[in-house]
Amino acid sequence: MALKRDRSLSPEPSLDIYRSDRIVEQTSSFIAAFSPTLSVKALQDLPDFSTATHRIAGWRKRSRQKSLIPEKKVLYDLGHDDDGEKWAGSRLQHVLNDTGAEGVVVVARWYGGQNIGPIRFTHIENSAKQAIWNWKVANEEAWKEVSIKKQKLEEETMRKELKNNLRERDLNIFVLRKLLADKTAKLNDSEPAPPTPQKAPPNYETMSMEALKRVDKARDATIAFILKEIDKVDERSKLVDAFDSSTQDLWKDVEERQESAGEVPHSTEKKHEES
Repeated sequence: MALKRDRSLSPEPSLDIYRSDRIVEQTSSFIAAFSPTLSVKALQDLPDFSTATHRIAGWRKRSRQKSLIPEKKVLYDLGHDDDGEKWAGSRLQHVLNDTGAEGVVVVARWYGGQNIGPIRFTHIENSAKQAIWNWKVANEEAWKEVSIKKQKLEEETMRKELKNNLRERDLNIFVLRKLLADKTAKLNDSEPAPPTPQKAPPNYETMSMEALKRVDKARDATIAFILKEIDKVDERSKLVDAFDSSTQDLWKDVEERQESAGEVPHSTEKKHEES
């Protein structure tokens, strides 16, 4: 049995520690603890590990250095502590690599005086894997909660934007319809038609996200239709203006020809006869 070095006891951290179940083999027992943030010493000094014969450790933490060739990749600081159980620490290091975990794992072994052979390495590895697995499960659940909260926040933000956009589109539709009516009346040389009474807008606050999207799509279609009608009226107005301008130019040309030929307009001749 390896001699133990003296260790100072420290209070057990309450967060970021994930334990395995106890594995018992004859007179030996094994428990693992994994942490993605705590130090090796913090895990080895856990109060419930203080009576253990061995506190085997392995760690795999991100290095501040990064490789440059062929491309930037994350580098890791790797290491282990056999703590008297020869070759056990390197096995924990392999477990961390195989699982892709970043942190520290410590396996405490209580030796009961009876040799159990190579099976001890299997128990050391399995207890470490279980502790890491418990961390991954908890981490996934935490990420799920974060993801759900983020999704709700994004949906609420989108709802707010949609509601504001719909209110703005309602106003734009009212203004565009008024503009279309005025342009049409001017083209027809008539009074603008009285505005159609506006319906009360729907209560966007109580509408579902899908309903808001449907209304938003319908408002876009309405605005596109009115703009198309305004373009038609503008084109017709241009044609009328062009026709009026060409007619005026034609009459002016006729009058100029008559004057140059010495012709007197019919209305002028009649006045001379009367006098």
